[in-house]
Amino acid sequence: MYVDSHCHLDFPEFAPELGDVLRRARSAGVRHFLTIGTALKRFGAVRSVAESAPDIHCTVGVHPHDAAAEPVTAEMLLTESAHEKVVGFGETGLDYYYLHSPREAQIANFREHIAAARQSGLPVVVHTRDAEDDTIATLAEEQAKGAFSGVIHCFTGTARLAGAALELGFYISVSGIATFRKSELLRATLKEVPLSRLLVETDCPYLAPQPVRGKRNEPAFLVHTAAMLAELKGVSPEELAGTTTDNFFRLFSRAARA
Repeated sequence: MYVDSHCHLDFPEFAPELGDVLRRARSAGVRHFLTIGTALKRFGAVRSVAESAPDIHCTVGVHPHDAAAEPVTAEMLLTESAHEKVVGFGETGLDYYYLHSPREAQIANFREHIAAARQSGLPVVVHTRDAEDDTIATLAEEQAKGAFSGVIHCFTGTARLAGAALELGFYISVSGIATFRKSELLRATLKEVPLSRLLVETDCPYLAPQPVRGKRNEPAFLVHTAAMLAELKGVSPEELAGTTTDNFFRLFSRAARA
């Protein structure tokens, strides 16, 4: 059993055939899905997907790209998290590569998501790109105010970011990017991360792994990333599946195993 710890099943790319997409995933051994919130104005669709099956849960949050358009408060996020299918907050964080929202707006929203995580005990899902210094600083400053848990999703960072995340008790999630031929440095960093702190994800419909790179990504393709990661860590696919699944349910403790 695998868990796709970060996917976007509400996106329009899946609308015509979501049932078929899920059937292919389950046949491939992916038996649980976390579909991720990226905007409060679209959260209803995310929640509806999660409500459609017992093996789907969701998060609520605003992507850093939309931080300026959708400033949030912890109270707004906590209100939505009362739904039984909501198991975390995000994705939130910092993206200075595209800078679709000013840095100040991104940091402010990031802190509100963390405040919600701290108050509720639910984890936060962190997106970070070209913003390692501010990501590490913000997480450390917020952790000093009170403990919270979370995951760095679609990890593509340095050993420094990995070390800081692990020291804070975070998990690290591996996407199809780690299978790309030019990702040698990323794989070297992931090799040093304890298996007990790793998750796997697709981030679909984006980032299809080798050998299906270039196609629309979907949860069934998680097995390619998992196979690479098992080889990298020197474990069997069965051990990789079992451990990453246990890690997921330890972090997202509100999610019930289907």
